[in-house]
Amino acid sequence: MVRRTGLIDTAVEELRGRIETEQWPVGTRIPPEPALVDLLGVGRNTVREAVQSLVHAGLLERRQGSGTYVLSRSELAVTMGRQIADARQRDVVEVRRALEVEAARLAARRRSATDAAALLQRRDERAAAYHAGDLEAMVATDLDLHRAIVRATANPLLVTLYENLLDAIGENIRFNFVTDAHGHDAHDHLVEAIVAGDDGVAADETTRYLSALLGE
Repeated sequence: MVRRTGLIDTAVEELRGRIETEQWPVGTRIPPEPALVDLLGVGRNTVREAVQSLVHAGLLERRQGSGTYVLSRSELAVTMGRQIADARQRDVVEVRRALEVEAARLAARRRSATDAAALLQRRDERAAAYHAGDLEAMVATDLDLHRAIVRATANPLLVTLYENLLDAIGENIRFNFVTDAHGHDAHDHLVEAIVAGDDGVAADETTRYLSALLGE
C-alpha cells in the first residue's frame, strides 16, 4: 500500500511538472491513458488515480468523449481565480499597484540586457496593436509587457504571484482600454526608466498611471 501511494505521488508530480512548465499548455489535451502509462512507466490504475488527483485539484478537466484537458498551471491559480472572480476593478487595480510598483523598482535594478531587449520589443508590439485598433492584441501585448517587467525582477515568488493573477489583470487591462484609460504610449516612460536602470522613475511612473486609474 505504501509503495502504491508512492507511485501515485510520483506520477502526480510528473504530470504536474509537465503542466507547470507548459509542456502541456492550458487548454490543450493531455496524452491518452495508454500513452501516459508508457510515459510514466506505471500501471493504468496508478495513471487514473494520478489524473483524478489533478482533476480534483482543478488543474485538469475530463470531457466526456473528448479526453482530459489542462485547465490551469497551478492550484494557486485555481484558488486565486475563485477568490477574484467577482472582484471589483478598483480592487484589482489596488492589488496591481501593490505588486507592480515594487516590480518596476526591482526590474530597473536587476534587468539584464536580454530583459531590456524584451521590454523594448513588448513596448513596440503594444504600440502597433494600439494603432491597429485590435482590442484583443492590445490587451495581449499590454499584459505581455507587464509580465516581462515582473520577470525582469528575477524574483521567482513575485513572478509566481503575478502569473496567478493574470486572468484578473487581463480583464482589468481590457476594461481600461474599453474605457479609453490607456493610450498607445502609456508605458513608454516606464520602459525607458527600467532599461536605463532608474528605479525611482520606474516606480513613480507605475504609481502614477495606476493611481490615475483609481482617480487619485
